[in-house]
Amino acid sequence: MSSHTHTMSQPKVKSSGNLALLALAISAFGIGTTEFVPVGLLSSIADDLSISITLAGLLISGYAIGVAVGAPVLTALTGKMNRKTLLMSLMVVFIVGNLVAGISTSFGLLLVARFITAFSHGIFFSIGSTIAADLVPEHKRASAIAFMFTGLTVATVTGVPLGTFIGQAFGWRATFLGVALLGLIGIIASAILVPKDLKEAPPSKFSKQLKILTNGRLLLAFAITALGYGGTFVAFTYLAPLLEDVTGLSPKFVGVILLVYGVAVAIGNMVGGKASDQNPLKALFWMFVFQAIILFIMAFAIPFKVAGIITIFFMGLFAFMNVPGLQVLVVNLAEKYVPSAVNVASALNIAAFNVGIAIGSFVGGLIVDSIGLIHTPWIGGIMVVGAVALTGCLRSMERKAIE
Repeated sequence: MSSHTHTMSQPKVKSSGNLALLALAISAFGIGTTEFVPVGLLSSIADDLSISITLAGLLISGYAIGVAVGAPVLTALTGKMNRKTLLMSLMVVFIVGNLVAGISTSFGLLLVARFITAFSHGIFFSIGSTIAADLVPEHKRASAIAFMFTGLTVATVTGVPLGTFIGQAFGWRATFLGVALLGLIGIIASAILVPKDLKEAPPSKFSKQLKILTNGRLLLAFAITALGYGGTFVAFTYLAPLLEDVTGLSPKFVGVILLVYGVAVAIGNMVGGKASDQNPLKALFWMFVFQAIILFIMAFAIPFKVAGIITIFFMGLFAFMNVPGLQVLVVNLAEKYVPSAVNVASALNIAAFNVGIAIGSFVGGLIVDSIGLIHTPWIGGIMVVGAVALTGCLRSMERKAIE
């Protein structure tokens, strides 16, 4: 995702580039699974540790805060490390974090384990993106980054429902131990397939990184990311309790619905990537409009089984459709306004996604405690309406700049 061009003298990097991308995608799959897998297990974790559903929701918002803090801070601190070494170290942290989660007997320890794992998450995606971009020729960078992020998408499609299924069959701890095993596969794949002589990223000066935080348009883009992506999480975090308590479905069936949701996410991600190629701002504006409408409809549809399931499919379709567009938007803006710190801007956007998740699941928790589960979708919709307004704002600013 770095903006500088360079040619690679070693042809072996290019031929092994695809395999190295595969190794990154495998690790991304493990990391993506661990982020969202508690969604399907909230009810069982809450029952087992005798805590409220809302407190269990902290496993998602706490994790997201860990990612948000970890991504920009660690990306800046580890700029001088060899990137393969850094990648391997992150996977070690990831494996240890999930092992601790898998043997934890108290909520406190589980939360700490999640927080540790989250630290490896943010920086993995910000350096993973740049490594992916450097493994391929210039004109294939976007698709290389998209391929690495497929790991994350596939995790939402298969990892989360599978993790939920394992958790229901063998207990929620088994799921975290399973994810630690995924990390082990990822680290072995990276050890073998990622080339040692990766280009080192030029360390960007701290003063240049601060320029990002003084650029109004980038800040606006981060706010759009947090609200537009986070709005869905007001309802998504509590999807399992919603389906069990409001729709009246059996826990076994919730796993199936998460699978349906995941398929919708995958379709949305592909459509979103294509739609955002030409004009990310215009595409994002309409995606958020539809997402808000779906969330408002969901508040009325969720008590009815068929209508509820159809709405959840559409919620998944639009929930992640905006991800490629938001990432492209930030990279484009960074290349235009702060070209020396594109890496950090990309890490900050990953932080913004996670701030959105944290706010969304926290707000969701407050609603569950005060007025009830059924109100989570439409309040999430209001957050997304905020993103619609900000996207409109940014669009007119960029239009004026062109005129």
